[in-house]
This record gives sequence, structure tokens and C-alpha cells, in this order.
Amino acid sequence: MKAWEHFKTITYHKYLVMKGCFAVGLYKQGILHDMSKYSYTEFSVGARYFQGDRSPNNAERETIGYSSAWLHHKGRNKHHYEYWIDYSMEQTKGFVPIPMPTKYIVEMLMDRIAASKVYNKGHYKDSDPLNYYNRGRDFAPIHKDTKEILEPLLEMLAEKGEQDTFAYIRRELLN
Repeated sequence: MKAWEHFKTITYHKYLVMKGCFAVGLYKQGILHDMSKYSYTEFSVGARYFQGDRSPNNAERETIGYSSAWLHHKGRNKHHYEYWIDYSMEQTKGFVPIPMPTKYIVEMLMDRIAASKVYNKGHYKDSDPLNYYNRGRDFAPIHKDTKEILEPLLEMLAEKGEQDTFAYIRRELLN
């Protein structure tokens, strides 16, 4: 039963991201978004730790100290800022965030909207993705150029809603 519920959850999430990506003209990304969630590595963890109101990756992390599914996922999906971390050419800096291409920042926004809708169910508000981002922003290794695009989009979404934000993305960011 948990496997079926997890399948429905990730498929609905994928549908919502696809709908958002299509609305701004990112058709290929909308179709291919999160395909790795259907792989055995990610799906088996999702089914085992499924709860319905939060990511099963967090439950796996609490149980074994890390999430094997997340490690697999973030390395294959360019819409996650964690994908965009590399060694610095300056040896004293270690790992550093690098700028994300705009189309992946937009897909990341769609991902955050969809996750908020899935986990908040009928209580979703356009401010939820911004609130979620703000809870972790001080610890997130995101390049400043990426933040300069993402943060105003999250604020616009919270203030003006999807229709105006998606129109701005189509007209100004992706045109």
C-alpha cells in the first residue's frame, strides 16, 4: 500500500511540475522532471519511508543518518542547487556553489511550488514556497547569482501569485 501511495504522490508532484514548466515554455524539462524518482534506488526508499506529509528522504535520514535516495537524486537532477557544487580553484575554499542556468532555477521554482502543494494539500498558499526557502536559506550553499534570480521569483509568487510570476518568467527570464 505504501508503494502505491508513494507512486501516486511522486506522479502527482511530477504532473504539477510539468504543468508549471509547460506554462513557461520549458516542455522538455517538464516531461523529464524527476524521472530518477522512479528508479529502484529512489523509489524503494520512498515506498519504505512514505508518510504522505513530508519527504520520505527525511525519514530515511532520521533512521540511518543519511538519505541514499537523496544522494542519488541530487546528483542526477539539475534543478537542485546541490547539483551545482564543485571544487573551488582556490584550495582554501574547498567546495563552492556555482551559478545555476536560469532554466534550472525556474524548474527549481516549479519543484518548490509542486512540493508545497503536495505536502500542504488543500492548505497551499503562494507564500508557502518562500516560507520553506526562508527556513533553510542561511544554511543553503546557493551561489549569489542563483539567489539573485530565485529569491525575487519566490517573493513575486508570494505577492502576485502564479499567473503574474509565470508571465514574468516567460516574458523576461526565458525570452
